[in-house]
Amino acid sequence: MHDLTEGVARFQRDVYPAKAELFARLAATHRPTTLFIGCSDARVVPELITQSEPGELFVIRTAGNLVPAYAPRTDGIAASIEYAVAALGVTDIVVCGHSACGAMTALAEGHDLGTLPTTADWLRHADAARARTTVAGVDALVRSNVRAQLANLVTHPSVARALAQGTVTLHGWCYDIGSGTVEELDVAGRLGAVA
Repeated sequence: MHDLTEGVARFQRDVYPAKAELFARLAATHRPTTLFIGCSDARVVPELITQSEPGELFVIRTAGNLVPAYAPRTDGIAASIEYAVAALGVTDIVVCGHSACGAMTALAEGHDLGTLPTTADWLRHADAARARTTVAGVDALVRSNVRAQLANLVTHPSVARALAQGTVTLHGWCYDIGSGTVEELDVAGRLGAVA
């Protein structure tokens, strides 16, 4: 906790004053351009990876960057997607998987999740990715999972409407923690470098 307290002090002393004008604008408006759906993994920091300023990304982080298919019930992830697309008008949605993902590793290697029943239940949202993966290994499952979550995303009414209207574009990314590379999955599932 001490490190966090020191971090807040550095932010207030060094960062905030240098960006005071930006924060004044952000206090009055919220217009991110991209919904970024990534993993909860502490090593995957969307704003750092994309070098985005505060206010540019609307971020949802879940274990395994999972996006449950739409269902008519109260769901914080569905509500966040709907708000980003229908209220904020984001023009791009990125689903970003990553190397060494603990969730995908557990699935790919068949780890016993008996002592983590809530986690095991949550990871069922990756069943389609597992079924579609034809190559063994975590990396293949990470890529298949990004594609499966993009497919789930399209089931959300706000996303389906925005796609039909041509106001939003979907992107699938895979981030390699060790090298810092980000690759974008194309429609056929091949990889191309983002930058």
